[in-house]
Amino acid sequence: MELAICVASKVDDVDYVVRAEELGYTHAWLADSQMIWSDPYATLALAADRTSTIRLGTGVSVAATRPAPVTAASIATINQLAPGRTFLGIGTGNTAMRIMGHKPMRIAEFDDYLTALRPLLAGEEVAFSWRGQTSPVRHIMANAGFVNFADPIPLYVSGFGPRSIGLAGKHGDGAVLGIPPDPEVMGKVWEYLDRGAGDAGRTIDRSDFLTATLTTAVVLEDGEAVDSERVKRLCGAFAVAALHYSYDQWRQYGRAPTPALAGVWDAYTALLEETSEDRRHLRIHQGHNCWVVPEEERFITSELIEATCLVGTADDLVERLRALDQAGLDQVMILPPLEPRYEAIEAVGLQVLPHL
Repeated sequence: MELAICVASKVDDVDYVVRAEELGYTHAWLADSQMIWSDPYATLALAADRTSTIRLGTGVSVAATRPAPVTAASIATINQLAPGRTFLGIGTGNTAMRIMGHKPMRIAEFDDYLTALRPLLAGEEVAFSWRGQTSPVRHIMANAGFVNFADPIPLYVSGFGPRSIGLAGKHGDGAVLGIPPDPEVMGKVWEYLDRGAGDAGRTIDRSDFLTATLTTAVVLEDGEAVDSERVKRLCGAFAVAALHYSYDQWRQYGRAPTPALAGVWDAYTALLEETSEDRRHLRIHQGHNCWVVPEEERFITSELIEATCLVGTADDLVERLRALDQAGLDQVMILPPLEPRYEAIEAVGLQVLPHL
């Protein structure tokens, strides 16, 4: 089991990635959401210059806002700076698109996007369709030092449901997941991955296919409750972000919230409905994975924390991570809030990571 960090990209915060490398985290996934954070590729470039072993990539880049040739050239630029330790995580834009008032890219469109992207990441030529015209496209100066396609760039596809997870099996070298930290869920994930691979005539080599999920982790102090004020400070932003996501799913697709939200759902939806429909997309994701806005603090319940985060003593966390590993999950990436981020990764890095 590997431990990684996911970073709300902040261009002047590269010291955080440096410290994660020192602690032994294997990957730094820099998130892409253009209307709330810094550009991930600019931040990755700085991180590449300051680190030497940690793997660097997007967590995840947004297909809907970046045409495939742009994405390929951007990550190949980082690969020129950090050869052999660069990867590309790619998704449809669950937050990045919704925060602009639009839905993420549709699955069929994402499938086409990945079909074009995969060969571009190897410096190959593809037939690229753009605004109704299809033309051959390749990086025509790939060997002049501007980009690096010679060192392979692993493609990790983000998936939240059966079809998008299937696309990871069809196109990817790995899958980026948003599943709860529950070993039982991994059986279904592998079913979807194998089905997607089979549709493309592929067979996944599980020893060479990365499965990673996003959560956050808190090491409890002796006798500390799972919903203590300290725990809420360290994982509340991630827990509330799950509430934001559930609201978008309900609002746009009519999908019912999980049972963990039952106790707060009516009050939360009533709060958001105080903002007019035409501007609500600007309200839903305030503080997204960085802090909790004051009026949402009351929604951080023990049920929500336990459903979305890894919280326990160091021994508990080691045991739970080993169970996830046995179930077929290779990596857990943790995303703490902005202000206590060092405190969070220090505790996990020093008390949990050495025992994995």
